[in-house]
Amino acid sequence: MQSINTQFDLIRQSATVAMADRILALKASGHKIIGLQVGDPDFATPPAVMDAALKAMQSGLTHYGPSRGYPDLREAVASKLIRDQKVDYDPASEILITHGGIHAYYLAMQSILNPGDDVLIPDPSWATHSNMVIMLRGNVIRVPAPAENGFIPFFESWERALTPQTCVIVLNYPSNPTGAYPTREYLQRLQDFAANHNLWIVSDEVYGSLYYEEPPTCAAAFDGAKERTLLVNSLSKSYAMTGWRVGFLAAPAQVIENALKASQNSITCVTPFIQKAAAFALTDPENQKVTADMRAAYARRRALVMRIASELESDKVRVIPPQGAFYFFLDLRALKMSSIEMCEKILDEVGVGLVPGSAFGEQGEGFIRMTIAASDEDVEAGFRKIVEWAEGQ
Repeated sequence: MQSINTQFDLIRQSATVAMADRILALKASGHKIIGLQVGDPDFATPPAVMDAALKAMQSGLTHYGPSRGYPDLREAVASKLIRDQKVDYDPASEILITHGGIHAYYLAMQSILNPGDDVLIPDPSWATHSNMVIMLRGNVIRVPAPAENGFIPFFESWERALTPQTCVIVLNYPSNPTGAYPTREYLQRLQDFAANHNLWIVSDEVYGSLYYEEPPTCAAAFDGAKERTLLVNSLSKSYAMTGWRVGFLAAPAQVIENALKASQNSITCVTPFIQKAAAFALTDPENQKVTADMRAAYARRRALVMRIASELESDKVRVIPPQGAFYFFLDLRALKMSSIEMCEKILDEVGVGLVPGSAFGEQGEGFIRMTIAASDEDVEAGFRKIVEWAEGQ
């Protein structure tokens, strides 16, 4: 029998996708399920963005486009980075248009990682951050980010995790699954740490526009930080464009040159009419209001969950308010039950779809991720069912 790539034996399939598949099967058999498991905005892509894509198709942009991305889109990304993240990137040499945020992350890691390099990743974190490193034959070193420290690693944990083979720190703030993000002072200290040890920082800032108090600080927004920082982002969460698969990588020019080669040999280019729609989304003032409206809706649902939690006063479900993103990472450790078992029981017994915290790392065991990217009615009904189920255990 022919051999296959055994590196994939080290990777588990997505827990979110597995849960979605179970929910589809249950719905097909007539069960009513409240789906609070998927990280997909419950808002439609703005109609004007769809119109921009249609006009681009009708004008003939249905063939190959430039592998770097159209100049107007790269310029729109550069303007967005100045406007929102307070960082200045050259659209000609430091920005690459990608097939969504995952592709941007893949290109970032492919461009800087050599086989056997160690990569420091907070735990809990989105599984793809670790899985991509494993696929590229790097070594993942998980840095505990415990609930007791607001899901941010104690700084000494970074220092203890460092090895002679360490070359990259991966950040994702606001975090999936916790919604946490550190202070500006913490990020400055981390940038100093990276500089002292000659490390890259790859910062996934896909949820950067979704925050509830002070906006998070961009990882590159420090003196000297741009030369060692790679920014990953997309339009998926901020403009309700998850299915469009368009994002970007902002990084030093020599990294972009590597990423361009990897992109040309994997996707050739991002769909041209989608690029034109993305440029419109980033530059049209009305679309910035759409992002603000979505953020306000998530803030309302966040407050709704906190109000219900206060009302129910459960001693089985500890609710930690997220600083950003659109998830609650609910603490059910008091039940002394695995997060997978909890999610299976909650789905089977009360019909609410969730993601087990263990899918995000060891520090996620005993937690469950609940999205608020769903209707107010589903968020309220689903959360009440979770608490009522927990109280019955």
